[in-house]
Amino acid sequence: MIDLIAFDADDTLWENENYYKEAEQKLAGLLVEYHAREFIVEELLKTEIRNIAAYGYGIKSFTLSMIETAIELTGGKITAAQIQKIIGFGKEMIATDVVLLDGVWETIQALSSSHTLIIITKGDLLDQERKVARSGLGDYFKSVEVVSEKTSESYARILAKYDIAPKLFLMIGNSLKSDVLPVIAIGGAAIHIPNSTTWAHEAVSEEESRKNNYYELDHLGQLPEFLNKLSER
Repeated sequence: MIDLIAFDADDTLWENENYYKEAEQKLAGLLVEYHAREFIVEELLKTEIRNIAAYGYGIKSFTLSMIETAIELTGGKITAAQIQKIIGFGKEMIATDVVLLDGVWETIQALSSSHTLIIITKGDLLDQERKVARSGLGDYFKSVEVVSEKTSESYARILAKYDIAPKLFLMIGNSLKSDVLPVIAIGGAAIHIPNSTTWAHEAVSEEESRKNNYYELDHLGQLPEFLNKLSER
């Protein structure tokens, strides 16, 4: 039996990574006179990963990484007007409507009547709270937990907060690295719902994924029926 179900937010409940990829291409277009598009995107990823410790996750961090990458790749020749354009790319992302993935609305509505639901997500607190409000799903969740990293320790702290044993906890998300493996490590259950646009930083090796027992669904709309079968079994 599951007492608490947690959902990742970005690319599990709503579209997210595709907006980052669009911004990457805008940056590449801005700097294409200096380097090839593919190289620019690769260097941006390196900068993002390097900056996680300082800035964390989210659009603000991403925008700062775009600016830093632009300065480095142009040898400092980037103009103030071009930097202003990059800031605009970030603001456009923040203003983007929240688009729910297929089956999310019906699934969350159905499960909220039988289970306690929460969101556990990384990212900027203000931006994630804004997305939850825009999604229209806020009333179905008991709380929204925004963490700096999704580790076994951070999941354990959240479960202690709700006084839930790991064996009664289910986490659902699109990232094996963040949503699945840390939960399995503390004795919880996890469902992986792959997304074609999952961030490269969240990838794990096939060997690592095979070491762990977790469930996988094609889309969130399959979740209610899956939980019914799991309960019966």
